[in-house]
Amino acid sequence: MQGTVDGFSYGLVTPLVAYFMACLGGALGLRCTTRSMLVAQSWRPGWLALGSAAIGSGIWTMHFIAMMGFAVRGTPIHYDKAMTFASLAVAIIMVGIGIFIVGYRGARGTALFTGGTITGLGIASMHYLGMASMSLDGKLRYNTVTVAISVVIAMCAATAALWAAGQVRGFLWSVGASLVMGLAVSGMHYTGMAALTVHLHGTAEPATGESPATLLAPMLVGPLAFLLLAGVVVMLDPLMVMRKPAVVPVEHKPGIPAHSHGRHPAHRLRFRPRRTVEHRESRTPQNR
Repeated sequence: MQGTVDGFSYGLVTPLVAYFMACLGGALGLRCTTRSMLVAQSWRPGWLALGSAAIGSGIWTMHFIAMMGFAVRGTPIHYDKAMTFASLAVAIIMVGIGIFIVGYRGARGTALFTGGTITGLGIASMHYLGMASMSLDGKLRYNTVTVAISVVIAMCAATAALWAAGQVRGFLWSVGASLVMGLAVSGMHYTGMAALTVHLHGTAEPATGESPATLLAPMLVGPLAFLLLAGVVVMLDPLMVMRKPAVVPVEHKPGIPAHSHGRHPAHRLRFRPRRTVEHRESRTPQNR
């Protein structure tokens, strides 16, 4: 028996909140990626790791907030807790690989394509692993073409977001990149949900696992607390707030023009002896 799938049982509340969470995680993560490109090598892994965790947490939180509005008529939905949190780990690890590639190789060329592809695949992997954690009295089936489209959307939008983050052109670029990243996550999610159909068994056996309401508490307390902490770190960072230079400028002593000692001595040594010789030769006939 074909089940009726409803992805908007709470109207536009869950899609809008989910999109906001995806943008928040993307904003913090991409801002950390931008920050990593302006610091010394020793600080770069820490900023990239923080960015990876922020984006991964935002993706995971977005997915399960959106799933709060997902319902199948005729059967309750439960979630396997271990697989649910495994999807969080997959998101952070795969997004981290893509971000580290861009952070160390630059947001251009092969590095950008590779990093964006892996990040997009991480978004898609998190989604479908989270869907696999669902337990209901039925079987999930997916349209292969629509699934492929959802993965392509995630890869293209993630690549565009990483490119924008790599431009290092100020706060507005980071905001635009986060909106693109949120669009990547949300667009991929709802495109993937459009590929889903549910075939109910009709056995009336109770599904095993945690209910969506039970998962809501750790979902809000854990990742949201981390996103709040990451936001505080980013906001208090002097380079992001005051736009101070990442590299300490060369010290200029008063009274000495910059780069003067590297050129003028050579200039004097080259022309002074020549003028001295010409001056003496011109005076010798007059003294005689």
